[in-house]
Amino acid sequence: MRTGVWLVGGRGSVAVTSTVGALALRAGLAEPTGCVTEVPALNSPALPALADLVFGGHDVATTPLVKKAEALAEAGVLPARLVTALAEELGAVEAELRPAPTGGPQAAVVEAVAADLTRFRERHRLDRVVVVNVSSTEPAPDVRPAHADLAALDAALATGSPLPASSAYAYAAFTAGCSFVDFTPSTGARLPALAELAHRAGVPYAGHDGKTGETLVKSVLAPMFAMRNLRVRSWSGTNLLGGGDGANLAEPAANAAKSASKQRVLGETLGYVPQGTTRIEYVDDIGDFKTAWDLITFSGFLGTPMRMEFTWHGCDSSLAAPLVLDLARLTTAAHRAGRVGPLTELAFFFKDPLGEVPHALAEQWATLRAFVRELDGGPTSGAADAVPA
Repeated sequence: MRTGVWLVGGRGSVAVTSTVGALALRAGLAEPTGCVTEVPALNSPALPALADLVFGGHDVATTPLVKKAEALAEAGVLPARLVTALAEELGAVEAELRPAPTGGPQAAVVEAVAADLTRFRERHRLDRVVVVNVSSTEPAPDVRPAHADLAALDAALATGSPLPASSAYAYAAFTAGCSFVDFTPSTGARLPALAELAHRAGVPYAGHDGKTGETLVKSVLAPMFAMRNLRVRSWSGTNLLGGGDGANLAEPAANAAKSASKQRVLGETLGYVPQGTTRIEYVDDIGDFKTAWDLITFSGFLGTPMRMEFTWHGCDSSLAAPLVLDLARLTTAAHRAGRVGPLTELAFFFKDPLGEVPHALAEQWATLRAFVRELDGGPTSGAADAVPA
């Protein structure tokens, strides 16, 4: 099943790491460490093969892919040997990247993106295309009355009403018959009008905000406290990160959107919100790596005060890239199986998942396994007919 993966932010660190990783796996130059869909319980014939993924994308940046990959290798994110070995393949992907349409009426931007997606599918004779947003985090959504239904949204766009960039990409993806994954905490497809459009187009979508570090640990530890009936009194964290994502999150509005996404798991899992906040700070010197330090205070039997601390130090792009490949494969398989609308079963991958879903990692894993078993058996329960992409 030849599958197009269109990366919004295609020249960024996560996108380039995802692309290099997929090419390396296809060439047998690397192991699929971190790829959840390569775990035996999820390695399903319903998923497109990694070798069948074809990459393209949009970006406002112009740095050639090979140069970006070389910079990531120098920073310790990618093995330099892979960049050298895959230079020709990266050149082929370079030819599939397009400047992100900007300026002018937003309706024209949506139309231009949809046209690029259609040409990409036709050029490579792809069975499906999935659009994955790995661009910079937007400020928290400003949902307007015009976003409540598709007719109102179309009328607003015709008169120049603003739409978040991530939502414009979701709109374009659905218009072109493509599924959509938002790996960021941006608005994406969360507008009611876009949910309506997805159902009309017969396509699925997933999101939001990939769960790669501190929140992943929270989704394991918070259920532990709940199951042991230990009262969490406070949970505070400090996140330090560099790179482009860190620089973007230095902006207060984007920082607030990310922080809110990271804290949601506690209230949903514990049933209450303990004291404390999550702070995100930009430290240019640590580049694409990130460090999170968390302090948890809790009460035990007879109110005895106790505490726990943990530190997570990881490479953001290396943690995110295999999940991008997983989500592209799973969403494409869901599209092929006739799933339409939000893929709540993919909550395992996200800090702020769609729908009313459990936030404990073990429960999310069980749901994901059941979802893949359903994909193996054909169309899932309640699925509508999909419009072929």
